[in-house]
Amino acid sequence: MMRGYLNDPEANRTTFTADGFIRTGDIGYIDQDGYVFIVDRLKELIKYKGHQVAPAELEDVLNHHPSVADSCCVRGFDAATGEEIPKAFVVLDEGETPLNEEDLVTFVASKVAGYKRVREVEFISEIPKNLSGKVLRRELQQLQDKNVREGKQKLQSRL
Repeated sequence: MMRGYLNDPEANRTTFTADGFIRTGDIGYIDQDGYVFIVDRLKELIKYKGHQVAPAELEDVLNHHPSVADSCCVRGFDAATGEEIPKAFVVLDEGETPLNEEDLVTFVASKVAGYKRVREVEFISEIPKNLSGKVLRRELQQLQDKNVREGKQKLQSRL
């Protein structure tokens, strides 16, 4: 792929392993047939009470709910504890049964380990995507961070 960064030994040290492999920041696995599957990015993991929660796993569960058209999970913030929490931005499917936050929190909790469950849901009209359809998680994370700075987050201890 490449030999390294020109005149930047620090970037080379953090990007390459001692034996020359590149640290991509991707999280994945190899199946029994030898196929490689990339499932998430290391920098997007949500740290909740000492556990790593992969947003893609929560999005997969949410997107299988019949009333959900699309979703994106980011690092939320629990004002009561000061901790990161899994937060979902959700677009509802028009014409389906209306849902509330508690319905989706319960749905996800029934499908994942307790520490992984979504702790907050915010309904929005669309998930931002680039021209090729890739979710722009960064934009929703920035919106969430702005809400936290402005004190617009909710107390999450009830969920």
